[in-house]
Amino acid sequence: MTQNVEQIPVGRRQFLTLLTGGAITGVTLAALYPVISYFTPPTSGGTGAGVIAKDGLGKEIQVSTLLATAAPGAHIISQGLTIKGGDATYIVVTEAKQIANFGVNAVCTHLGCVVPFDAGAGKFVCPCHGSQYAADGGLMKGPAPQPLALAQAAVKDDRIVFSPWEGDDLRCTPLWCQKKPWWV
Repeated sequence: MTQNVEQIPVGRRQFLTLLTGGAITGVTLAALYPVISYFTPPTSGGTGAGVIAKDGLGKEIQVSTLLATAAPGAHIISQGLTIKGGDATYIVVTEAKQIANFGVNAVCTHLGCVVPFDAGAGKFVCPCHGSQYAADGGLMKGPAPQPLALAQAAVKDDRIVFSPWEGDDLRCTPLWCQKKPWWV
């Protein structure tokens, strides 16, 4: 048994109502997208292998070139792993002229200023409010509440690869001494 289904003609008023409703829905969704994305935390981006360190111009840093010019104990700023809103990461050259197995995030834990490394003093000094950090990023003087975040650093194919920190925070100062990394 078949039923005859009649097509109901859509009148002009009904068409304009649907068109207006669709337009309002589209504008509302477009306006809500930035609000929703603001409250949604960013993802790691699926880069399980890590992020290759780059210089200020976006070119990959070659380890052989870096070690040929860098002094032992130098801290070289690079574009690195995004940790808690900052991706400027210091590459640490050890006294043995090798790349350390960690990178130090350059974003102050007080108000988010980029913290330069003072080679003469051998520590990071925040220009905004005077927080000081040891050469490994350990907290030495406030008002910063926490040490600088760390990233794993590894040398692969003459490039430095930063990846998320795994394991305990081995730094301990009178102002901060907790094994569980705060940024993980």
